[in-house]
Amino acid sequence: MSALAAANLGIETVIYCPEPDSPASQVVKTTINGAYDDEAKLKEFADQVDYISYEFENIPVSTVEFLEKNKPVYPKASLLQASQDRIEEKTFLNNIDIPTAQWAAPKKPQDVLDTLNVWDAKECILKTARFGYDGKGQARHTGDTDIETLWTQFEGQTLIMEEIVAFTCEVSVIVARDVNGKIVHYGPMLNEHKNHILSKTVLPAPLDKDICDEAIHLTERLAKHIGLKGVLTLELFVTADNGLLANEIAPRTHNSGHWSIDACAHSQFENHVRAVCDLPVLGPARHSDCEMLNLIGDDVEKLDDMLQTDKACVHIYGKHDVKPGRKMGHITILK
Repeated sequence: MSALAAANLGIETVIYCPEPDSPASQVVKTTINGAYDDEAKLKEFADQVDYISYEFENIPVSTVEFLEKNKPVYPKASLLQASQDRIEEKTFLNNIDIPTAQWAAPKKPQDVLDTLNVWDAKECILKTARFGYDGKGQARHTGDTDIETLWTQFEGQTLIMEEIVAFTCEVSVIVARDVNGKIVHYGPMLNEHKNHILSKTVLPAPLDKDICDEAIHLTERLAKHIGLKGVLTLELFVTADNGLLANEIAPRTHNSGHWSIDACAHSQFENHVRAVCDLPVLGPARHSDCEMLNLIGDDVEKLDDMLQTDKACVHIYGKHDVKPGRKMGHITILK
């Protein structure tokens, strides 16, 4: 989707990825396949482009740092590093006065029990500090759970424990910031999940204006603090008392903003390309309210009705293998 947005601006895109026949490869000029630690291949890639960006967090920071020696990379490796480690991420957010749920970094099972005692709580979520997403790498500890047994399932990985928050919903805000410091935003969007995977996004979020304004303010604070050039997303919980707690940073375009392709004059992908390539970002100029539905797993094989529905904009990602839990496409329904 970023490559398609770039093409509309007359910008050619080169893709680097380990896998052959990636979805983006179907719509770009050139694809270079190589491992993320193959410096010869990475140099070959860098020599063919003017600017570099990335589309997901699980790229090694060392890869981005190597590429930064050859060409400009946005967002910078420092933001990628913070977003990859939940402990570092939570510390970073708290240090710039963006609130999160209570958390701790237990070193052994007894630390979990001791921290719960301090919190006066009986339950928490244990997560791997790195590489978990869509519900992977996490487990709930309750009063009925044996903490020693639960701890072993993580096989020695560094863990973070988070309090269980009584939240009413989850929202996200996406911001794009250009070389001149101009910031534009998308959202807040109301997000619904099934099995820890984003299922539906609604825009505008049906929330009080004060909550929406604060969500935007916190995301823009984050972007300014890091000197963002590009796009980032902040996911937030809305608590029962109308507070906001940051959940995760995504240093990239985000699934909850895919609706912007069809409901805005300028999508998150266009503004991402603009920001990375030293062009000015533009206000989204949203022209429609909308609802976006993710096509997960075999949902992609049940499209007959939507293909015949007015104002239903269908996007299929070109992934060849249908797997449970895999995002195969999305539909934006304009209101």
